Amino acid sequence: MAEPTYITLNNGIKVPQIGFGCWKLKNETAADQIYEAIKVGYRLFDGAIDYGNDQEIGKGIKRAIEEGLVKREELTIVSKLWNNYHAPENVVKAINKVLSDLQLDYVDVFYIHFPIAQKFVPIEEKYPPGFYCGKNGWEFEDVPLAVTWAAMEKLVEKGKTKSIGISNFNGALIQDLLRGCKIKPQFLQIEHHPYLVQPRLIKYAQDNDITVVAYSSFGPQSFLELDVPEAKGAVSLFQHDLIKTIASKHKVSAGKVLLRWATQRGLVVIPKSNKKERLIENFHINDFDLSSKEVEEISKLDKHLRFNDPWTWGAEIPIFI
Repeated sequence: MAEPTYITLNNGIKVPQIGFGCWKLKNETAADQIYEAIKVGYRLFDGAIDYGNDQEIGKGIKRAIEEGLVKREELTIVSKLWNNYHAPENVVKAINKVLSDLQLDYVDVFYIHFPIAQKFVPIEEKYPPGFYCGKNGWEFEDVPLAVTWAAMEKLVEKGKTKSIGISNFNGALIQDLLRGCKIKPQFLQIEHHPYLVQPRLIKYAQDNDITVVAYSSFGPQSFLELDVPEAKGAVSLFQHDLIKTIASKHKVSAGKVLLRWATQRGLVVIPKSNKKERLIENFHINDFDLSSKEVEEISKLDKHLRFNDPWTWGAEIPIFI
């Protein structure tokens, strides 16, 4: 088992650069997948309220700890606040539910999942609520992001999370948040792959000492099963001629090239796989370097093609962020 690569956040905490993403992890297999990932060496697990698999993730973590594979303090457990819980009193309810399901006293990172405040749905009524907002369909709450962020800061003060972050925020929203926050975000998580590079946003975050986390590193691959039209119409990055040529030169897989392209530029990655051999491969992406020309060539594939776009979620009122 190799030692993970660590990076240091703006609050001094060190976290693994290569994590395991829990999005679309099936409930019936999630516990075993988390357990196996810990055996391979993964120490960062990226979850969210909206994924609906916290209880199973918690079981996998608990089993690994009880068997002595890992200590709790060696793990970086991540979760995210869903859109329906932006009001301060609901921020607390949400994280308490997360901690109960995970069987943990604290999470290491808690994000605002989207800069969207939807109508509160009681946990007893539907959890996770997904896009459900009650019988009237899509509704929203007038909760400013600064108010939600202040509630997130209190979670740190209370010891319910060690670090806090933002996800799917644009530059203007980050700038506004930085003007009034007491605790600067430790993380910015964004969709990031060669078809959606977002170099200005990444530079702005990094210039402000905010660590960028890339999700959907393989581009359209993550969205095919969701029937996203843009994903079906895009050339697979695994089959792209440039990626294949670079992979062949370094004698590695296309997936490994895509992940290394991100980590070599200082980003955290959170790939997921059901196959143990791919789990191991994804964990060892920092064992080779791309040339500066190769990094530049991959970045030039940018099409500004976003697959996870709230505008296309199917709401009665399209959401633009």
